[in-house]
Amino acid sequence: MSTALESLDGVSLLADLDPTRREAIAKQCRWKKYNSSEQIIDRQSETRDVFFVISGSARVVIYSQSGREVTLDDVPTGGFFGELAALDGAPRSASVMSISESLVASLPPEAFLRVIRENPSVAMLVLGRLTAIVRAATDRILDLSTLGANNRVQAEILRRALDAKEDEDGNAFISPIPVHGEVASRVSTTRETVARVLNDLARKGIVRRERDALVVTDLGRLEIMVADMSA
Repeated sequence: MSTALESLDGVSLLADLDPTRREAIAKQCRWKKYNSSEQIIDRQSETRDVFFVISGSARVVIYSQSGREVTLDDVPTGGFFGELAALDGAPRSASVMSISESLVASLPPEAFLRVIRENPSVAMLVLGRLTAIVRAATDRILDLSTLGANNRVQAEILRRALDAKEDEDGNAFISPIPVHGEVASRVSTTRETVARVLNDLARKGIVRRERDALVVTDLGRLEIMVADMSA
């Protein structure tokens, strides 16, 4: 039997499987703990395992030739990554690092492909994940092609605000407060640009900083600013 620590019960991709089937898959995994900011996989490596985040979280990144980090995605507890290399056999398309102390299970590609073939529900979830990757890449290409750096920061704050909780007055609370470097990594700009844009939004009364959240106080105005720049 797998221990409580070495269980795949919280993995969203495998949620529809019978517990006995998940236990059998868990026995095929390698389990490893990672410290915060520790590399899990390296871009261009030849490994093809698929990884499940059992606890903690991970970040998918690539680096420019100048060394600038570009964030592609964050993978929370219960998420998975590494499926592209398992599916096509090509080298890794990005690096992955732990955001916090994490426990990760890695499943060999042959076992992952067998799970897909034998479980249509898992196959559909993988297809959904691939679709989301394509859509996110399309949005990012559009932003990079049509928006300046300042406007990309505004668009990123808007995206986070739309995903955040709103109070009865329509204020959106982005928590934790976005780290300038992490926002810069997502929209391919600098920390200084992010700081300048946030300060400008604050002066205009569109955002305010609280102890544990960035509050978007005028979501409609921010939407108009981003829409105008995208037109």
